[in-house]
Amino acid sequence: MVFHNGPSADAAPRRSQAVAVVVALSVALFALSTVETLPVGLLPTIARDLDVSPSAVGRLVTGYGLVVAVMSVPLTYLARRLPRRALLIALLSLFVAATAVSAAAPNYGILFASRIAVALTHAVYWSIVAATAAGLFPPHVRGRVVAGLFSGLSLASVVGVPAGTWLGQQMTWRAPFFAMSGLGFVALATIIALLPGRAVEESHASRGAEPNARRFAVLMATIGVVVTGIFTVFTYITVFLTEVAGFSEAAAAPVLLAAGVAGFLGTSTAGMLVDRHPQLSMLVAVGLQAATLTSMVAIGHVPAAAVILVMILTFSISAMITSLQSRILLVAPGSTEIASAAGSAIFNVGIAGGSLLGSVLLATDSGVRGILLIGAVLATAALLILLSEPLWVARSRAGDSAGDSASAAAEPTALRDSALIR
Repeated sequence: MVFHNGPSADAAPRRSQAVAVVVALSVALFALSTVETLPVGLLPTIARDLDVSPSAVGRLVTGYGLVVAVMSVPLTYLARRLPRRALLIALLSLFVAATAVSAAAPNYGILFASRIAVALTHAVYWSIVAATAAGLFPPHVRGRVVAGLFSGLSLASVVGVPAGTWLGQQMTWRAPFFAMSGLGFVALATIIALLPGRAVEESHASRGAEPNARRFAVLMATIGVVVTGIFTVFTYITVFLTEVAGFSEAAAAPVLLAAGVAGFLGTSTAGMLVDRHPQLSMLVAVGLQAATLTSMVAIGHVPAAAVILVMILTFSISAMITSLQSRILLVAPGSTEIASAAGSAIFNVGIAGGSLLGSVLLATDSGVRGILLIGAVLATAALLILLSEPLWVARSRAGDSAGDSASAAAEPTALRDSALIR
């Protein structure tokens, strides 16, 4: 297969070509995820340079998350008829330009506006990227493809944000934004060169392989509850490590790095399991979260136990994200991209809700212990919701059977009536 001036729209990609495209999509996901939370690590530096309050810099992250939560579904719906190759090129071009504007922003207003533009890119990119990547490979390796894709997300927390923070501290806070814009450009160039159009449009991953509205509803309810519980705790994980486990702030940093490595392993492990056991992998991930948060209530004050539990929690979060996206591709009742957009919106609402709930609890007498307890309760509730899935599916089948029986019983009467009319 020979390409002239870019790949043929009718050609299916070679395996090496498809792998390169998935790597590029993962690099873009790494850059997007790093840019999303980068202001947190550079908060004092940005505040001083732009002469704004630290809380104003914090709103750069909050506003970003709210835009993703609110706009994922409507924007993905509006873009549903656009050719996916052209859409990806447009999204990554906007990301490169808007992130470069963020890096060069002369004031807070322009920085905030450019962040909103990146968030709009994120809202649609996250919704379409998994189906695009999975569609380049046979269905039986879908989980491994999704895991490879989302390794970019895991690496953003392990490498991207810490390295970006260090670079910003050594040079200027603008430097890591320019670097992420550059990575986005590399991903964009790869997509332009190697991604065929028709291969994406006719992908098997564009619709749910085993569509089931009830399974999808249970999955979304599970995600909404468990993510709220997790981020009630995870937003204040440093506070847990210092106030409950007794670590110093300096000692907490290596623990978080180890947790990031565990998260990368969680993505890889889920990728190996999810193709053969899609439901079980999700169940194990949520079950681990419930057990870990409960254990943090009981033995989180023991330093060694706290380190292990934080690593397990991060491992399970990453495994859940991979399992979630693979399960969406399986049970989505219609377009997998709209379903992914719904999942992304609910996930971000859970993050915002959990962070808000944690901040309220932290200000009460219950403090960190209250945060851990509520997180454990919500994670356990999410596990129970997920375990109830077979019951809901059985009810659905029973209703369908009853409807079929009623139709069969009514048929002779209808035939007699029609005969009388004749």
